[in-house]
Amino acid sequence: MHLLGPLFLLLEYLAFSNSSTWNFEHPATLYAWEGACVWIPCRYRIPVHGTVMENLTVYQNYVFDNKTKDYSGTILYENMKSQVPVSPERVKYLGDNKSNCTLRIHPVKAQDNGQLGLRMTSKSGKWMEKIVLNISKTAPPPRIELPPEIWESREVTLTCMLNFACFEYQIKLLWLLGESPQHPSVPLTSLTTETIFTQSQLTLQPQWSDHGKNLTCQVWNDAANRLLSQETVWLDVKHSPKEVTMVIQNPTPIREGDNVTLSCNYNSSNPRVTRYEWSPPGSWKELEPGVLMIQKVAWNAMPFTCAACNLWCSWAQPVSLQVQYAPRDVKVLWISPRSEIHSGHAVLLRCNFSSSRPTDVHFFWKKNGIFLKEGRELSFGSISPEDAGSYSCVVRNSIGQSTSEAWELPVLYAPRRLRVSISPKDSVMEGKKAVLTCESDANPPVSRYTWFDWNNQNLHHDHQTLRLDPVKVQHSGAYWCQGNNRLGVDRSPPSTLTVYYSPQTISRRVALGLGLCLVILFLAFLGVKFQGSWKRIQSQQGPQENSSGQSFFVRNNKIRRAPLPEDPQSLGCYNPVMEDSISYATLRFPVGETDTPRIGDAGTPEVHRPSLNRDNTVTYSVVQKRQVGDYENVIPDVPEDDGIHYSELVHLGLGERPLRQEGVEYVTLKH
Repeated sequence: MHLLGPLFLLLEYLAFSNSSTWNFEHPATLYAWEGACVWIPCRYRIPVHGTVMENLTVYQNYVFDNKTKDYSGTILYENMKSQVPVSPERVKYLGDNKSNCTLRIHPVKAQDNGQLGLRMTSKSGKWMEKIVLNISKTAPPPRIELPPEIWESREVTLTCMLNFACFEYQIKLLWLLGESPQHPSVPLTSLTTETIFTQSQLTLQPQWSDHGKNLTCQVWNDAANRLLSQETVWLDVKHSPKEVTMVIQNPTPIREGDNVTLSCNYNSSNPRVTRYEWSPPGSWKELEPGVLMIQKVAWNAMPFTCAACNLWCSWAQPVSLQVQYAPRDVKVLWISPRSEIHSGHAVLLRCNFSSSRPTDVHFFWKKNGIFLKEGRELSFGSISPEDAGSYSCVVRNSIGQSTSEAWELPVLYAPRRLRVSISPKDSVMEGKKAVLTCESDANPPVSRYTWFDWNNQNLHHDHQTLRLDPVKVQHSGAYWCQGNNRLGVDRSPPSTLTVYYSPQTISRRVALGLGLCLVILFLAFLGVKFQGSWKRIQSQQGPQENSSGQSFFVRNNKIRRAPLPEDPQSLGCYNPVMEDSISYATLRFPVGETDTPRIGDAGTPEVHRPSLNRDNTVTYSVVQKRQVGDYENVIPDVPEDDGIHYSELVHLGLGERPLRQEGVEYVTLKH
């Protein structure tokens, strides 16, 4: 029993607590302005099932009085069970006594601003519900809701909302983009216990030009057609740089080699431009962002363009610099004839160029660098070899002039003006070198040369130069040459080469003449001497001419020495002083073998000589020669003995003489 008491007290408390909690559903705050109306959607639920609301009092800015333990304030509406509602014309209760507590205040006044209290009572309990009214003097501005980012040409939906709705006070929302009205979708109105609003949505595809424009939402009183309020926002449309242009800051005209400054401009960019790009690319110098300097611009500079970049890059239209320059690619054109140019042909040349700015030009011709004439064409009625040369043309405009490369005008002709030149000069000493050159004037050059001498004899030499090395006296004379090419032939006049003796030759010839004279004199002297000797020999050998003796040569292999005295048969003569001379000795042998020899005046052993006509006389001679080789096939054993011994035996007397064995060789000469 003691436990049941507290349990019943707890249940009674919970039941009482549940019976004291009323549930309401309505907007916490309602917005309106003076002259408009307020529609308060409201629902409630009484805690005790089956209980209904008996009394309703609507207070404005109520307070709780602790003394009376009750609420007090301005009563806007009171619906007692036994009384008629107060001010039914302005505040009207649209609910019931079970669940609906909707109210309407029309027109609403500024003093209605504040707390609105709904005091409800029933048999089971009572409740005070607070509702906030935000009443302004004028209509509050609507709220424009924008997406986080708006991109160019990308469709977006914009919302204009006003936290107000009242069936008895109709409003409309209008859109303006800048000064241009827009056409929104059908407006939407919400009057629920959760939300109260009127909204309008605008679907827009903004362009880059809409960036920075004002977007306005206006609140109009539909009945009075009067503007109540409006809200304006600034459109932030993300877009690439627009209307990008490139500007040439240099004064015009621009000449080749000038420094050119370009600037890149744009009209609008969101977000801002962070960098620039240039085309064509190159080693340009960017003075500052968006300003470029081109140093020494080329004559053929391409059109330039630039791009301003943020998240995207936008390119400007290309701009031609219109660089002015002297004529370009000047050249000489060979117009006619199209074949080889021969002497006598008509020739036409033309000066040509590829481009020039400005295009007004003048033409000039030069030959070998010397001014020739003015005009675009150069013609020859009958060209001659003297017209051949290096031709160039000049094209000039107001900026400058350009000269073509030298063009060689070839004129073909047969050989002419041939001449023979002699190097080092036409008089040359024998033994030196002489070079004869056949000089010619021909185009094409002479292909074959022929040389002739003073007798018109073909020298069979086909080169341009004739080399005489060494030159001889016999080469003296006139020479001429002949030259041929495929167009003809020509010959030169003769040129004379004179070759004179050298001092050595003159000396040799003088020496030779003197030598010949000396030889002749010597031979004459020898002849005289020989004639005298011959006469003497003939006088000595006269008695022996009729003898039948034999001549012979004797060669002794040993050194000659004085004959031994004990041998009377080996009589001879040795004279060492006369080694290189001819020695003669006459030997006479007596009848008796016992004759005693004696030494004569010449140092030669001799006997008492009988008269010269004796038949026992021997003539002995020795011819001593210097050693110059072998005599016939006899090899000398002793170099010192190189004499030829000659003897003629006429009559050796009576008896036979024994021969000595001393190695004597005999040689018989037969004629």
